[in-house]
Amino acid sequence: MGDDLGHHRLVVAANRGPVSFHDDPEGRPVVTRGAGGLVTVLTDMLRKHHGLWVAAAQSPEEVRLAGTGEPVEVTLGGDRYRVRYIAPDAETFDKYYNIVANPMLWFVQHYLWDLGRHPDIGVSEIDAWRNGYLVVNRMFAEAVLDEVGGDDRAGGTGTIGDRSVVLLHDYHLYQVAPQVRLRAPRVFLQQFVHIPWAQSDYWRVLPREIREAVFSGLLANDIVAFHTAHYVDNFLQGCVDVLDLEVDARRRTVFVGGREVWVRAYPVSIDPATLRDPAQDRRVLAEERELLARRRDHLVVRVDRLDLSKNVIRGFLAFDRFLDKHPEFKERITFLALLQPSREDVEEYVEYRRRVLRAVEQVNTKQGTTDWMPIDLRIQDNFPASLAAYRSYDVLFVNAIFDGMNLVAKEGSIVNRRNGVLILSENTGAFEELGSFCVPVNPFDIEEQADALHIALTMPTEKKRVLADQIKAVVERNSVDKWISAQFADIEAKLVERAAR
Repeated sequence: MGDDLGHHRLVVAANRGPVSFHDDPEGRPVVTRGAGGLVTVLTDMLRKHHGLWVAAAQSPEEVRLAGTGEPVEVTLGGDRYRVRYIAPDAETFDKYYNIVANPMLWFVQHYLWDLGRHPDIGVSEIDAWRNGYLVVNRMFAEAVLDEVGGDDRAGGTGTIGDRSVVLLHDYHLYQVAPQVRLRAPRVFLQQFVHIPWAQSDYWRVLPREIREAVFSGLLANDIVAFHTAHYVDNFLQGCVDVLDLEVDARRRTVFVGGREVWVRAYPVSIDPATLRDPAQDRRVLAEERELLARRRDHLVVRVDRLDLSKNVIRGFLAFDRFLDKHPEFKERITFLALLQPSREDVEEYVEYRRRVLRAVEQVNTKQGTTDWMPIDLRIQDNFPASLAAYRSYDVLFVNAIFDGMNLVAKEGSIVNRRNGVLILSENTGAFEELGSFCVPVNPFDIEEQADALHIALTMPTEKKRVLADQIKAVVERNSVDKWISAQFADIEAKLVERAAR
């Protein structure tokens, strides 16, 4: 099998689909690439091995397509997808997405709860788990089973699903695997968790019913996958602490119900070619010209979703402190922050946006002059502008509180043309690969981040070039193709092992 899954039917399931449907200003339907890095890497996977993509409907057009009850063909550029949409009603989806997945699970896995005050888990949260999250996961499972030919009878046996490989993705779908395995026991199941995996004590924030279901749900897979060895270790220890299971840490294996579940790390990366080519697009070059026309001597860039885990406010406070300590940089530097709107239906995110805007106003009022605004904040979804910023930065600032991987650190380094320096949080997944070639920071230490800015901006030219070249080499060597091939190879090996039992 190696780089392919041979004669196996492939089904991929993720909350979002590969494309987005919306109307242009004149009301004409437009199809664009789906948002987020997960869509990018799954698109690359389906280029290597065609299969079906199961997703939750996010737009009226997707709800309409879900109503057909059948997979649909979607074409965008040179890519063709077979997509099957599920369409929960609005109340059920809200419980699943806006109460349980975000913020409950997201906040636990990124250590974001202010435990002295939040969360308060009561009747409404338990109801959202039972009548939102579990319901939507059941709908995903039904769609997967329809594709693999699952037996409607609980405990179905035989060869149903024997030639099917189902790849589940992320924290939205922790309860899909048990239902698929129950009714199609021969199907091969892998689940990739693209966000951090918290240590055992933090999982105890959740009620026993939920935390045990999360671990048990993942263990219904044949392989559980993460981005880093650290998250693998956390998961293995959690299986001991939360479920009292036997694990073999050396073999990265959990023993459950007579089965051996592999737990593996596959650091996701990017396809450099798919960034370098678009970075030459006329829209990117036009954005770059506009950026360079207003450029000061130094440009610090961050590109992020407007998410609490990205640690945006502390980054601005660190920049403020840097200007206090090094006033010689005043009027000679700009901090360009390109932030994509995120989860604007979730109360915590609405409040965080207000706090970000307030922080920017305070720093610009304190440090700025009549013709210089130190922080240039743009809340927008503009990929050409992001690529233009990547090309032109002197410093790329990534100070996430916790991050499953953080592809920005890799994307920027591939596109940049100025031997820009990467400032990188030690709590990002990317740090395992890039930590030796960046200026590392503790995301909570504002003083250290301020000093890191000075180190990066005053670094000798030759050292900047060496570090930039080393990061490029790592990203080129560990491309998304390697990420896909490593998973396919382990799936093949696990299938062989399972057949021998």
